[in-house]
Amino acid sequence: MLVLKSLWWGKRGTWLSRLSQYTRLRIIGRFSTQWCQSQDAEEADSDDDSEDGNDLTHYQFTLGGNAVNKMFDEAYKNSDEGFIFGSRKANVDLSTLHPDQVQMFKLWQIYLDNVDPLLKVTHTPTLQARIIGALSDLTRISSELEALLFSVYSVAILSLDDEECRTSFGSPRKELLRGYQFGCQQALLNCNVLRTGDRECLTALFLYLVSVRYETDPRSSSSMLGVAIRIAQRMSIHDEKANARCSALEGEMRRRLWWSLIMFDNRIGEMSDHKTSMLIPTWDCSKPRNLTDNDLQPEMKDLPAAQAGPTEALFIAARSELGEFLRHSAFHLDFVNPSLKAVARDTKGDGMTDLERRIEDKYLRLCNPDNPLHYLTIWTIRGFLAKHHLLEKYSNFSPAQHSEAQRNSASSCAMRILESDTKLMKSPLTKRYRWHIHMYFPFPAHLHLIQDLKKRPMQEHAHEMWKAMSENAEIRFEDMHRFHPLSEIVSRNILQAWEAYQTASGGHGETVSAPWIVQSARTNFNYPYNDTGNCSTAQPNDLEVAPSLSISTEHSIPNLLSGMEGFGSAASGFGGYSDIFEQAVLEGDAYQSGWPTMSFYPMW
Repeated sequence: MLVLKSLWWGKRGTWLSRLSQYTRLRIIGRFSTQWCQSQDAEEADSDDDSEDGNDLTHYQFTLGGNAVNKMFDEAYKNSDEGFIFGSRKANVDLSTLHPDQVQMFKLWQIYLDNVDPLLKVTHTPTLQARIIGALSDLTRISSELEALLFSVYSVAILSLDDEECRTSFGSPRKELLRGYQFGCQQALLNCNVLRTGDRECLTALFLYLVSVRYETDPRSSSSMLGVAIRIAQRMSIHDEKANARCSALEGEMRRRLWWSLIMFDNRIGEMSDHKTSMLIPTWDCSKPRNLTDNDLQPEMKDLPAAQAGPTEALFIAARSELGEFLRHSAFHLDFVNPSLKAVARDTKGDGMTDLERRIEDKYLRLCNPDNPLHYLTIWTIRGFLAKHHLLEKYSNFSPAQHSEAQRNSASSCAMRILESDTKLMKSPLTKRYRWHIHMYFPFPAHLHLIQDLKKRPMQEHAHEMWKAMSENAEIRFEDMHRFHPLSEIVSRNILQAWEAYQTASGGHGETVSAPWIVQSARTNFNYPYNDTGNCSTAQPNDLEVAPSLSISTEHSIPNLLSGMEGFGSAASGFGGYSDIFEQAVLEGDAYQSGWPTMSFYPMW
């Protein structure tokens, strides 16, 4: 409720008097009946206003939130909101942009199989019934439902490769995406997305942002997500008290949407500017429960208890468990928002180890690895846990404090990250989820191992480290056709690490063959010799020269960071933690050995 005190609509200097007289009269005339006088309102003051010479009535009253929204709707009904999606195309009949009924149901099923289990922002039983009802006349559906449909088409196409799109829909993937994304943009404009209070409209915006991330600069995606999160906050989706006042179904769908927004925003923040992350303890929306959509019925008043075993919400439940821990952890807050570190929860014992044990017992040990969703959840969450174990180690110890055992432990975490990612990329079970996996290229793990191998080339697990890096890079880049996967800078450092390894191995009388990642790095430099098991010492003279930090985005650096189709998503996930890696990984001579500071490229 908005309390407006001493509102003299004719008195100069008040917000209302700054509106045009016509607008004031239109607002007051239309909504005066919606103004509710508060219990402690003052009596009407009939004194004359000496400044204006008019008889004006003075009230202290409370204006309901709905009335405020309607007031704004009326006052700004002709305003243009096209600065995000462009101007609304008045001559476009959106009903003609929908697929035919057969393709619509095919896209819906693809969405349910490939996308819904990883986001859970739509309720299948109720939405499917509405889709069936809408088929009779698409010209009569609401703007919100139309926007949601186009967003579903878009993310469904996103989850397919080009060959699947041509086979199933007779058109290239890019063409299908362009058409459905345009329809979604226009539908979002039609339902006034920037001022919306409708969860369905916000869901459509979120799915649209997921669908465009491949071709969008992460910095732009971050800005757009900022808009979506601000809309969600205006709707109080982040506020558990507001969610608890909703029906059981609506409250849980709000929680699912908020957590999906926040986790997606956190990842985009890692790709661009981590300090925008909202994975912080300034909101209290509860974690979504491990419940199936059929557990949630519209008529329910109370939310059912979470199920003990795996459900269709397994992935979001396990991911939210990790996110809840991170947003209250000191090492995460120290990176993303140091001013909030003082309110971090005091975790007794070994925080990350305890979390890992809890998630393994609560979710992962109950999974069936032959089930695609279960397999994805197992290795995605284990990879996430290993990543944050590594970050916690860097947070707790400065480079000078690292003992040999601590260095080995950190490298073990990095190998676990790569091994988890390789399992995800290799398995045919995860093909339908590759659209999600592609966004999480494990560059921090590659970076850590390369630097460690340069310093300690003959450490105990050196062979396993080279194997883990090479297998992951090869499987990540086997589908790439647009750029060469290894940048010059990364190639330099891989070759330096391999040179150190072979020199040390030669001293032990060993002969080793170069792994794929080294051969690819050599190809990147167009070296004139083939691998014979020994690395020539006649490396280019400039191999030790530190690269310039002013490298354009056309340089091939982003390609190692991506492992995916487009440049737009070429990000490592390092960004949010670049400062700590500058201190902990890039120690002293690393700057001279060819690695730039991590902040030189915003997506690191």
